[in-house]
Amino acid sequence: MNTAERSVRPAGNTFNIGLAFVFVLGISFTTYMLTDSWGGASWVLGTTVSVVVSALALVRERHRMPAALAGLAVTGIAVAVSLAVGEDLPQEPAPITSLALAVLVGSAVRKLPTAPAAAIAAGGVVLAGAVWVNGWTIVTGLSSLTMAVALALGATLRVQDRQGGGNGQSSR
Repeated sequence: MNTAERSVRPAGNTFNIGLAFVFVLGISFTTYMLTDSWGGASWVLGTTVSVVVSALALVRERHRMPAALAGLAVTGIAVAVSLAVGEDLPQEPAPITSLALAVLVGSAVRKLPTAPAAAIAAGGVVLAGAVWVNGWTIVTGLSSLTMAVALALGATLRVQDRQGGGNGQSSR
């Protein structure tokens, strides 16, 4: 680790603490709303998926590629189950799952080598398109918006990193 990386780490830790706080609050709120409106065990799939993908987003710094692939896989399975079951389950991905997946994909696009980053980005786009199979809802719109922002932000930060971050230093 060089000194430039060391100076960024506290900000990264602060970001992850804030992100974890948002994940916990969002998952709790979504679980409450699902039990209140859908009842029964309707909350189990969405909550489980949100917890898993959120945990992956929080460990992304150490395991960027496996975390992104696992996040895409878990979310993809949840979307497939949701589509297969239809009206009996809430639509996936849940808002917090979408946010966590956006963090994973955006981070992968920013930091991974070009080919793996492109593959992760393509997986995110395919998944964002798959949620539209049953038409537009606020969940599909939110999921697509978070993925679009993740791709744009990841690509923008990737370019800035390659140009030295605007501080005159090269990140070769």
